[in-house]
Amino acid sequence: MKKLFTSESVTEGHPDKLCDQISDGILDAVLAQDNMARCAIECCAAYNQILIMGEITTTAKVKYKKVARDIMAKVGYTFGNFRADNCRINLALHKQSPDIAMGVDSSVENRSGGELNDLIGAGDQGMMFGYACNETSEYMPMTSYLANKMAKRLTDVRKCGLLPYLRPDGKTQVTVEYDGRKPVRVDTVVVSCQHNENVNQDMLRADIKKYVIDSVIPAELLDENTKYYINPTGRFEIGGPEGDSGLTGRKIIVDTYGGRCAHGGGAFSGKDPTKVDRSSAYMARYVCKNIVAAGLADEIELQVAYAIGVSKPVSVYVNTYGTGKLSDSEISDIIVREFDLRPYAVIETLDLRRPIYLQTAAYGHFGKPNLPWERTDRVDDLKKYLKNN
Repeated sequence: MKKLFTSESVTEGHPDKLCDQISDGILDAVLAQDNMARCAIECCAAYNQILIMGEITTTAKVKYKKVARDIMAKVGYTFGNFRADNCRINLALHKQSPDIAMGVDSSVENRSGGELNDLIGAGDQGMMFGYACNETSEYMPMTSYLANKMAKRLTDVRKCGLLPYLRPDGKTQVTVEYDGRKPVRVDTVVVSCQHNENVNQDMLRADIKKYVIDSVIPAELLDENTKYYINPTGRFEIGGPEGDSGLTGRKIIVDTYGGRCAHGGGAFSGKDPTKVDRSSAYMARYVCKNIVAAGLADEIELQVAYAIGVSKPVSVYVNTYGTGKLSDSEISDIIVREFDLRPYAVIETLDLRRPIYLQTAAYGHFGKPNLPWERTDRVDDLKKYLKNN
């Protein structure tokens, strides 16, 4: 049965993504000095001002405004009314609530004499999802993989000077046609890119098709029936926070799997690894990728849920969409047996108390091979369950 599925992405100059980067840039600066810091940093941007807000408990001495201005300049906001050198930045930061901190400092189990991995409790209640499939070598859905690659390419051709009339803001969207579970062709491509006032729209569309779309999407996935919508409104001169306000955590589907699986609702950027919204989602991805790489399933969604202050997950749920070589309940049992999903163990397994987060804040948190949750180092441990079946 043929069906269509769509995912989108945005460039690092998109207002929401700029805010994500400022939040994670500050987080990295704090963790570089104090890896035990507690952070929940959010940012909003509108027209010519930024508000950096949230909770930071740390011994680090960080110039928050400088971090924000440096990121703005690196992204490319050195022109117009929203500029790195003249943007007004306000701070509204305070320490983590002691009521929340006491549940993280010592879990319910630890207070009852638990083991080392019970040391800290979950920083909040909630459910987190992981996902992997074998559509791409990165074990990511084809739609989100291509949308993120095109968004990154939009930035690259701007920064290298190939298309100097482009500006930082931009969006991409890809619709893929599937025959059953197999991606067979790209049906529709949408690109909206901010530009200067002098560019000819026909030239822009030709350039984007040649240097962005054709350089990212394999030719065998494009055909005479593929539809292209490049700046379909006809003009995109006013962009970034000058045109639309931005907020940390407002691109959670771009950050994850392009809508291919469920999402627990919690954002990632600006949060230290005691926040299970972030760390557990990374661990769930690690588990899923290893499950698929080991051949236990072609596709898997994993839900892990927590209670605040409690280290052990309250539930683990698996859905392999009928692709599992074992039953979903058997794979769930394997995951619980092979992977320690308690927050302290997650942090230790993935070595998360490091300044590694700014690189995740644009073009997706998953599918980037240099990140610790993208390792496939548990494949051999998992393959034994196929031999025993």
